[in-house]
Amino acid sequence: MNYAEHNKELVHSLINKEPIIFMKPDTAMLKDGKPFFLPDFSKQVEYETEIVVRICRLGKTIAPQFAHRYYDSVTVGIDFTARDLQKRFREQGYPWELSKVFDNAATIGRFVPLAETGNDIQNLHFHLNIDGKKVQQGHTADMIFKVDDIVSYVSQFMTLKMGDLIFTGTPSGVGPVSIGQHLQGYIGEDKLLDFYIR
Repeated sequence: MNYAEHNKELVHSLINKEPIIFMKPDTAMLKDGKPFFLPDFSKQVEYETEIVVRICRLGKTIAPQFAHRYYDSVTVGIDFTARDLQKRFREQGYPWELSKVFDNAATIGRFVPLAETGNDIQNLHFHLNIDGKKVQQGHTADMIFKVDDIVSYVSQFMTLKMGDLIFTGTPSGVGPVSIGQHLQGYIGEDKLLDFYIR
């Protein structure tokens, strides 16, 4: 919930005063272009395209002005969400993490050094194509909470370790996936993510 337009499409009218954080286990990670298999417990799995940063050093209680020292590479990823489960859990007042932490629900592309993107994490255009058609796009300048603020915020509660990944929120344009679709994620014109739905 880090882009205002996405909050509107999910009918969240309030702007959060601090980042909303949840965690995914390492079993949720899907990489190297491997296919994503739709789970049998959901009828509505949706893509959420996000910029992902990789932590490069140990850090705790990091001040925002120093947060940029704690990540050095970036990619585009998909935070898959079982939207029907999430809706049901929310309506019942239950935690909704199960709708986001299932196996392979965190698909990540090839990481590139931040220097290759121009070094400004808050000036990245990114988008997702499905079957060659652009279905979602965003710009990191539109984030409610900047990447450095997110890194700093998370580090107040838990120690960040080398290799930790932080997904930074999705813009508007999320939607369902179906078997056979071909997903490709880009930062600028650089294709970093390429896989199929099975």
